Parts: sequence; C-alpha cells; structure tokens
Amino acid sequence: MYGGKPHVVMMCTPADLEDLAVGFTVSEEIVEHGPDITRIDVVRHARGIEIQMEIPPAAQARVAKRTRALAGRTGCGLCGIDAVESAVRGPRSVRSGATFTHDALTRAGESLAGLQDLNNATRAVHAAAFADATGNLLVVREDVGRHNALDKVIGALARGAAASGSAVDPASGFFVVTSRASYELVQKAAVAGAPMLAAVSRPTGLAIRLADESGFTLVGQLRGATANVYTHPERIVP
Repeated sequence: MYGGKPHVVMMCTPADLEDLAVGFTVSEEIVEHGPDITRIDVVRHARGIEIQMEIPPAAQARVAKRTRALAGRTGCGLCGIDAVESAVRGPRSVRSGATFTHDALTRAGESLAGLQDLNNATRAVHAAAFADATGNLLVVREDVGRHNALDKVIGALARGAAASGSAVDPASGFFVVTSRASYELVQKAAVAGAPMLAAVSRPTGLAIRLADESGFTLVGQLRGATANVYTHPERIVP
C-alpha cells in the first residue's frame, strides 16, 4: 500500500518481501531510489500478507497519473493493462560503460544453479541474481514469478543487502535470470541501472527491440560456456 492510496495485489513466494516491495517500487519507477521509501511494514493476515509502505507525495502523484492499474503477477505482465503504451514504457538509456568477459558470464550462470535452495527442493520457482564484473554472484533471490525474483534482487541492492554487506551500484555488474528474457525484465534491469541481462532461455522479440534501442546488452541461452548475444555485443570482451 502506497501512502494509503494505490495498492498492488500480487502472487509471490513469501520470502524477502521487503526486497520485493522496494524492488517493485523502484523498477516500476514509482520512486527513483530505495531511500525514497520512508516506511515498510509487513503485516501477516490469515489468507495473505500486506506490505504497507510510505512514499513521498510527488511519488504518490506519479502513481495517480499512471494509466494502468499496477499489478505484480507471475504471467505475461500484460493482463489488465489499459493500453500498450502504458505497458511498454520507453526504454531507459544505459549509461554504464562497464564491460564483461565471457568467463564472467560463464561463472555467473554456473554458480546460480547451486544457490537456488528453494528450486532445488521444489523444482517450481525461478531465480535471479546480480553478478559483479568478474561474475561473482552478490545477491540471489527466488520466487514463483520471474519478475518478482528480479524485483527482489533490485530491492536487495537498493536496500544495501548484498552479500558483501556494502552498497553495490547496479551499473557495475549484470543480472542473471533462470527464465526467458521478457520485455519486462529488460525494462526493470535498465531502470535499476544495470547494462546487461543474461537469461538461461531465449528472449522475446520485444525484449530484443527494447534492449537494442536503450543500448542494453541482452544475452540468452546462457548454458555453461555458451550463450547467444542479441544486442550490443561490444560490452562483452574476450
């Protein structure tokens, strides 16, 4: 709940909920930075969990002007949206000049499988992670929804909850996800400030177009030492 007015209903895995709330609020451009959120309370009810948040008045006004009902869901992300223009926001231009090696990509992809505790037990959830320039995973989060998993990682970074215990700039590394690379994931990663997203599956056509327009590097089929680079391959160096 934002300032007692707009609200979001989503299906998610009930873990790392503060990270999810902050990440969703940042990646949907409701607030610009995590510290803009002045209060987060997790309230557990018999049939669900409510996260109550406070954001600045200016952010509340931006929400009120949005032409769609904000929703977090495990599906395609388009259901219930009033217009295509409301769903597919203009791509955020990448400003990071970071580059990454093939070895860093391989290291990140191979490390993620061993850090998916929930999925290894259930085979039913997605994972997302943030890797530094060398491919070391600093944050890993899991969720039944692939968008939620990435939002949890974005939220953890915004809250300074990386494994190193210190703040991490998303522009210095890249995101890795265990799903197909949909346009929403490209949008969220770019808004967070990262220059690259690597997925174990293929990207959608819209994801490729958005990534290309924004100067964002999109990688798919990251499996072992092989991967397909769909946009801006100059960011990956030998």
